Order: sequence, then C-alpha cells, then structure tokens
Amino acid sequence: QSWVAPRRFASTMPSAYPRLLQPITLRGGAVLRNRALMGSMHTGLEEGEGWGHSLEKMGAFFAERARGGVGLMVTGGIAPNAAGRVAPFAATMASSSDARRHRTVTEMVHEVGGAKIAMQLLHAGRYAYQPSAVAPSAKKAPIGWFTPHALSSAQVEATIGDFAAAAALAQEAGYDGVEVMGSEGYLVNQFLVTRTNHRSDAWGGSFSNRMRLPVEIVRAVRGAVSADFILIFRLSMLDLVRDGSSWEEVVELAQAVEEAGATIINTGIGWHEARVPTIATSVPRGGFAWVTQKLKGQGLSIPLVATNRINTPEVAEAVLASGQADMVSMARPLLADPDFVNKAAAGTPQLINTCIACNQACLDHTFKMQRASCAISPYLPLPPHLSTRPASTT
Repeated sequence: QSWVAPRRFASTMPSAYPRLLQPITLRGGAVLRNRALMGSMHTGLEEGEGWGHSLEKMGAFFAERARGGVGLMVTGGIAPNAAGRVAPFAATMASSSDARRHRTVTEMVHEVGGAKIAMQLLHAGRYAYQPSAVAPSAKKAPIGWFTPHALSSAQVEATIGDFAAAAALAQEAGYDGVEVMGSEGYLVNQFLVTRTNHRSDAWGGSFSNRMRLPVEIVRAVRGAVSADFILIFRLSMLDLVRDGSSWEEVVELAQAVEEAGATIINTGIGWHEARVPTIATSVPRGGFAWVTQKLKGQGLSIPLVATNRINTPEVAEAVLASGQADMVSMARPLLADPDFVNKAAAGTPQLINTCIACNQACLDHTFKMQRASCAISPYLPLPPHLSTRPASTT
C-alpha cells in the first residue's frame, strides 16, 4: 500500500529541515511557502493531447506536485516563437489561444492551493531539431542536426519582443511567473560566449554587447508583467565547454539581470554538448552547490538557487544551512516522488522514493520523443487516479 502524504501540517514538533521549509518573500511581494523549487524538465506533456492539444494531463501532473508540498514549480521549456521550438510542433506561448489552453494547467494547480507555478520560456537556438533553427551565428552544434541561420539585428530585437509577449501571455494564462532559460547552451547562452557568437555588430564582440540579449529580455519581460510576477533567470554559472563564460562575466551578467528586474537567479550547470557529467549518478550529491555559493559573495540581493543532484531533504537542508544558496532546485526527485516535501515536513524522509539519477526513463525517454517516466516510480507519467478520462469498466 502506497504512503499517502498529509496535505497540511499542524505539528508542534520542531522540523528537522527548518531552512528547507522556511517561507521566503520575493522582490515584488510574492511569497513562497518554502525554499523548494521544482526545476524545469521536459515531460512530453507540454504539447497536449488531441486536436485541441488539451493540457489536462500536464495540469494533473503539476497539481499532484502542488499537493506534495513544493513551493514553486517551473514547467518544461515553452518557446516564445516558432523559430525557438526545440522540434517541429513543440509547444509555444505566442498567442491568446496558447494562453487559453494553459489556463487548464494554472487553474488545476491553484485549485490545490499553496504552490506557485512559473512557465519556462526557452528558445532553443542552434539546439533546435528543425531546419528553421536560428542562432547568433551560423555554426552548427556538435549535437545538432541543422546549421542554424544567423539572426539579423532586426530579428534579435523581434526575439526580445517575443519573450516579453510570451511572458505577458503566461501571466494572462494564470502563471505566477516565468523562467527565462539563459543556460544549458540554448539561444540566450549562445549569445553570451565567443564559442557560438561570432558577430561584429551591437550583439557581438565585447562582453557588454554579447550580454545585451539576456539583459534586454529580462528588462522587456519585467516591463510587460506586474511587479509581483516572478521573473527567474536561469544563469549558466559553469558552461563546462571551451570558450565559455569567464567567472567575471558570470558575475557581471548576474548583477545586470538583477538590475534589469529579475526576482530569482537559478543556477545552470553545463551546456548540453559538454562532456562533463552534471546530473548522472556519478556526480556527488549537491556537487555543484559551491558554484552558487561563489556567486552569493558578489553583492546580489535576490535569492540564488542551487541545483543538480540535490535529491534528499538532508542534502537540501545542508546546502541551505551552510549558506551556499537561498533556495534549492529539484526536478527529477519530484518526478520520482511528488510528495517529497510533504514527507520531509511530516518527519518521514525514509519514505521518500529517492531519485537515483539513472536518467533511463526521464531523459532517455525525452530524447526518444516519448513521455518522461521514472524507473523507480511505477505510476508515471500519471497515476491512475490522475487520469483525465474515466477508467474503463470492461
């Protein structure tokens, strides 16, 4: 018999994880009930089902994690325009009809109460598996299929507008915030480094030019949404590829995106083409929290989020207690067990279905264009009681 997590806690016993479970008030006034963030991961639910591309299953997926106690959730990457799609027909947030479909997701989450949900805005750049891929320069990715078209200056400006419009539509759809994906080697990251940015115009050359795109995106997004709308910037703090960002550039960009209006800075580790393991079992638990800690000493006033291989409440609490970060991001651990936070709060961490970082049914399925599942969780992608259709009686 599976353990059923209590949904609200009134225990008088002191928590073993006081920092993990401590609320946090963000710039603009939004309050998160704890320091646990469910990081973005593509599940295969983002494109919806049927002719209407219904997002009921995506809504059910996130509603279950909201019941499980997490403070803030970030969806899988949604493109701000057609050129930014990871693959043909991948999800976008580019029209009022897109916003209306996503109302299903946000209403299901907010009906549960307690958790907030942000949409990740991701432009794939040269990582797009489609012939219309674009990038700062026409340089094919080693893991890509197509040589991208170099964006013109006018197209760069239009892309900034598309991010802002997508954020406004996300707020219209009921999301509590957005995350601008600026790491892992996607378009924004591609503009930042000489590895992929060979431009000689106002968007290339010096670092002040190369960082214009992320800063202008953050500024435009902040101008398009309300003050309490959460704006996360996913910052590549460690590229792990040749000709990536220097540490001085990472710090300069972090300070600039905070000034431009970011609410939270989330840590990004490694480009997808990097040869260094970043999320596999061989990576020590909390093995990259030191990078986030290094940035904390740079005068930033907004919360910083540590990520990668934080898969138990003990590791999460240690990262927070040591001052390495203000919040912790866990994606696959909440895929493996949606009740992760509730079980920690209830004092039953031994009952958590702990992610073993095997990547066999989550990432491997995604690369095969299949829905993400979990090798150690028998009810994924959705438990039977979360099916949006009545069970057959035959």
